[in-house]
Parts: sequence; C-alpha cells; structure tokens
Amino acid sequence: MRQTRITPHLPLWRSFILVFALAIPFVGLDTNASAQPATAATVDAPKLKTLNDHFPFAVPETVDQWRGRADELRCRVQVATGLWPTPERTTISPVIHGRIERDGFIAERVYFESLPGHFVTGMLFRPSADNKAGLVDGKRPAVLCPHGHGGRTQRLSDQALEQMLKTGAEKYEESGRYPKIARCAHLARLGCVTFMFDMLGYADSQQIDYKTAHRHADPRAEEAADQTPCFYSMDADLKLQSIMGLQVWNAIRCLDFLADLPDVDRNRIGVTGSSGGGTQTILLGAMNQDVLGGVVKVSFPNGMVSTSMQGGCYCENCNYLRVDTGNVELAALVSPNPQGMTAANDWTKDMLTDGFPELKKLYTMLGYPERVMCGDVLHFPHNYNYVTRSMMYPVISKHLGLPTPAEEGNYEPITEAEMQVWTKEHPQPTETGPQHEQQVLSWWTQQNTAQLSKVLPLAEGDAAARRQRMRQYDDVVGKAWRVIFDRSLPAADDMELEIVAPFEPDVGEPVERWQIKHKGWSTQTDVDVFNRSKGQPKQIVLAVGKNLDACLADVTATDSTLLDQAVIAQLSIALDMKSQPLIDDSRTYSGFTFTYNRTETARRCNHVLTAIGQLKAVYPKAKVCLVADQAAAPAAIAAASLASRAVDQLIVRTDGVRLGNVKHYSDVNFVPGAVKYFDLPGLLALRAPAATTVLGETQEKLQITVDAYGSVGAEKALTIKK
Repeated sequence: MRQTRITPHLPLWRSFILVFALAIPFVGLDTNASAQPATAATVDAPKLKTLNDHFPFAVPETVDQWRGRADELRCRVQVATGLWPTPERTTISPVIHGRIERDGFIAERVYFESLPGHFVTGMLFRPSADNKAGLVDGKRPAVLCPHGHGGRTQRLSDQALEQMLKTGAEKYEESGRYPKIARCAHLARLGCVTFMFDMLGYADSQQIDYKTAHRHADPRAEEAADQTPCFYSMDADLKLQSIMGLQVWNAIRCLDFLADLPDVDRNRIGVTGSSGGGTQTILLGAMNQDVLGGVVKVSFPNGMVSTSMQGGCYCENCNYLRVDTGNVELAALVSPNPQGMTAANDWTKDMLTDGFPELKKLYTMLGYPERVMCGDVLHFPHNYNYVTRSMMYPVISKHLGLPTPAEEGNYEPITEAEMQVWTKEHPQPTETGPQHEQQVLSWWTQQNTAQLSKVLPLAEGDAAARRQRMRQYDDVVGKAWRVIFDRSLPAADDMELEIVAPFEPDVGEPVERWQIKHKGWSTQTDVDVFNRSKGQPKQIVLAVGKNLDACLADVTATDSTLLDQAVIAQLSIALDMKSQPLIDDSRTYSGFTFTYNRTETARRCNHVLTAIGQLKAVYPKAKVCLVADQAAAPAAIAAASLASRAVDQLIVRTDGVRLGNVKHYSDVNFVPGAVKYFDLPGLLALRAPAATTVLGETQEKLQITVDAYGSVGAEKALTIKK
C-alpha cells in the first residue's frame, strides 16, 4: 500500500461532521459551520467490454496458481451456463434408426431426450465392420462433433463449392459439398464412432426455432413478466437459464450417449467443432470433468480460440461467462489433456503470436509442451475445410490410440432425405415454440429447487448435522455468489492511498477525503474519513447510502457505543442511477453486456470491499461496522457476506428490497442468478455467525438466514426488526 498526503482539491465535507454532531457532542467542532458536501467521486463509469474486444491470457507463474485459477473458472462456467449444481441426468432413451452404408463407414439417425420432452437429434457414424483400427477389447474411440453455425446438413452452393475446389479449400466435389458430414465420415473411416448433433434451430432440432435461438432481435410478448417464463425473460435471467446453457446441457448428454454405446471406449473420447461448434468444444473442455465423467481426452476447438471476437451469437453468450477471462483461457481448462486449433484469416488471425504462445507456455509449465498445437491456415477465411480437417485428424488419432491417419477421401454423398431424423415411423415432437420453452424452463427450475434443497440450512436437528449442512451450503451457494460478485477483500499491497487533508480554521476536527486506487482493478474509490479517536481507534463505522442521517440513526439505535472512539467514514458512491450501463447493441439480450461486464451491484460491492480493505490496512486493530440504507443494501450485503471475517458487524436497512423484483436487465439492481441462489436472504445466510442487524424485515421473510444462524449456534448474533 502506497500512502501520500496531497493538497486538498475538494471542498471540506462539513455536513458529514454536522450529522454526527446532532447525536453526539464533538469537542472542538463548530456546529454552526455551513458548507455543501463534497461531490461523490466514486462514479467511475467503466468502459464496457464487448465480444469484439481484446481478451489476453495471462499465464500464472506456478502450477499451483494455475490449478487454483482453473478451479475458479470451471465453477464460473457451470454457474454461467445455469448448471451449478448439475441437474439430474434423466434417462435419455436413445433411438437409432435408418442405417445408411457407404464405402468405409455406416451412418444412422439418432434422437434422444436430453431432458424430459426435449429432443436432441443428429447422425451417428461408425467404421465399417471390417475396419479394426483402434479396436481394443471390442471397443472403439469416439468423437463428438458439434457442427457450428451452418448446421449439420449444410450444403455448399455450386458457386461456393467451385471456389473452394479452386483454392484447395476442398478436394472432392461430392464429399466437399457437405463439409460437416465429410468430417464425420472420415473420422469413422479412421476408426472412430462419431456423433454430430443438431444445435438448437438447425436441421431436425426445431422445438426451439432458429430465429429464437440465434437471431432474437426483438422481445416477444411471451417474455413479459406476467407470462409463464420462457427464454430471454427476466425470470430466466434471474435463474441463469439461457439458450447457451441448454446447448451445453445437450452437448453433455451427447457425451453420455456416446460413452454408453456398447462399442465405445469411454476412456477414449474426443470433441471437435468449429465456429459455434468450436465454442461448444471449448466449454465441454472447460467444464469440471466430474460433470462429464472425465471423458474428454482430446479437444480440437476450431475457429473460436481467439483473443479477439469471442462469439457473436446468442447461443455463445451467457451472463458471467467471460468476466475477466476469454476463450483462450477457457480453452486452456482442458489442459493437461491435448488440444489443437488453427489460425485463419478471421478473428483468430493473431493466435500464432497472441494466444497460442501463452497456451504453449502453460502446457510447458505443466510438463506437456507437445500436447498443444495451432495450425496456420491464414490463407483461408473462417472455415473447417479440407486443409483444416487434415490438421485435426492427426491430433485426434494420436491421442485416441489410432494409427497415423490416411488422407481424407471421397465418398458417395448422403442424401438430404437420408439425413432427416424425423420420418413417418419416427414423427417429430409436436410441442414447440414458447410452450416448449416454458416446459424446459419449468423442468430446469424444478431441478434447481431439488438440487439446492439438499444444501439448505436445517431449521432443526442434530447440531453436527446442521453445521455440516452449512458447510455444504457455503460450498454450493457460497461459490455461486462468489462467481456473481467475483472479488474478495483487497490486500494492502493491492491499493494506493492518497489523502486530501482540509485545514479550514473554522473546523476543529478535519475530515479527510481518501482516494483509493486499486492497481489490479483500475478503479478509484473515494471515502470521507473522520477520526474521533485520540490514537488507534477501536471501531470503524463505514456508512454507505443515500441518507447518512438515517444510517447513523440506525447505528445508534442498534448500539449507542459504536461511535465512541471510532473512525467514521462514508463511501462516496453514486446511488441515484436509474439504470445501469449497457453496451451499444440493439439486440435485446442481457448476455451481450453481462457475459463480459460486472453488474452495477457488483461494481458497488467492489468499492465497499476496497473501502473496508483500506480502512483495515490503516487501522488494523479496529473492528469494522458496515451500515447501509436500502439503496446500498444489495452491495453492502454482498460485501459483508463474502468478506464476513473482515466485517465484524453489519447493520443494513432493506425495507424488503429484493434483487428479484427487477423488470428489465437495465435495472440498476439487476443481478443474473439472484433468484436461483435465494436472493438477499441467501446472501445474508453466508454471514453466519457474524453479527448482523437487518431492519425493515420479518423473520418469516428471512427464514433461510435465521436457519443459517441457528445452524452454527449464533442465533443471538442475528437481529431482525420490522
């Protein structure tokens, strides 16, 4: 911590002193002084990141640091996709039909339920029976192929195909017309069981149509607050239910489908996709491998590992996913397992000098420099063409126990009729559109309730069992909130302090304006500090709110001794905002802003944490009392709950405010996931056993908080007043 004292540039904040003088006599204080409060300076409107910004990967210095960072990121991925905790894996009941034979491989059509009533469709490719490559004890390696934008059945036009044949992007007229199918066919010829599933809105996956999943430009009537929740509604956002999350869940169930096939070796499964399928590949590699059963052994996320554009579709963005991270670091989470990628003449064009060197550095630090590669296809635009596929096959083959791959060959194309999963004998589901979305989200909500109820604090029972349950609550719900607010109490060395010291002669005890700069966060937090003690204070009272009079009244009503020999401070923070900053994007989806940026409540929480950290650094022996009014309640509760050891006492007036009451994602109190994780009562529960007084509430409305305090034998530390 660097501390300097500078000449004052701000008017003396005398009103702050006067407020305290109304309740407690101050020796030497001129209570007749009249001046306006200093302008609040903590209004640092950030430059919001967009999906087109720069997302570098800073490799940690040690393996242990990387492991810690990786654990945090894997939790972030699950929270962001709505899969924390993991839903129940219901029976998928796969149906495989419509056998198609070609030279060297067999193709079949597949559908199954990734969740009750929601069907995943696709095509399964197997080697011909006489192909023994990779066969060990009757089982083969397998590859999951998310197809990406363009769809499983993508067919190149005559003009596009002619151009690709001319440039060498494709080699054969027949197989090259369907480049996504060509990938699966050759993987099967190499000895892999291969499954390509339909992303939402493509080919046979039409229960949620293409426009809803990928081109949702305008809000629909069904998304209104008074309707049954569907995707893009406030209810969905507040429970972290997104199109991207559903696609990730579909992909996870596709891995389950492959791993359970009798001819598949579940210990030899890889994933490769391009574009939107590359994003899916990154996320499967980034997922906690316990969720996947540890089955992803090699990854080739083509076309999306980049420090530039991160994915422009609704299906590639979900709240919190890329806050202070990006696709290169997320791709690194599959390490130390092998992976490959390419740099093309698109947003990946700088990967060879910005992104891949960092991945190579990480793999080298982990002891496996040979396990990562990046191919140069800069002479082609965005693609997964013949040349790129030829770079992928050796990576997949080497790490799945296959011989050196033969060159991709031609084959008789599969007809579009043969690609169709739904037939007269296998009719497509009739539940579609908003009605189907409502059923999916209803199931998702039921799963949230069922899984989270297993960790809720117990209202009664054996003391040891109640304490154990609280540990589980912190491990699940606490981790989720730590992703949502994602910063902890700063260390002294993280901050630089400059003090503005006023010396007006008509004031006996000066107020100082502290300007605290956090070096890593690039923020400035302003705090007005008045030290009543003659030496080291016993108490720090930090007030956050619109109404300082009311805050102080709440302090004295709670404990009149708190202000004795205390440092009294007020955080200068803008609380009059009607809405929070959003990126300049006409598309109506919260994820385009909050996939990359913190919410306003999280930013306010960061300022509270900074103020506490600096006050504790200067006055290390003093206890901290944090007091907040309704306007600042969410940020103060978050800071006091996630840094509960540093906040000895919290006095907060909520007057019933809840994060779940917002109507639009521009609302200043919009916090995605707040409803899923029990809103402010769920946050307050994380403070147990620290002293907490909540004003403007009833015990019934804070039952989860009451149960948490009871679980750790700290009932007397919690006070609730109407």
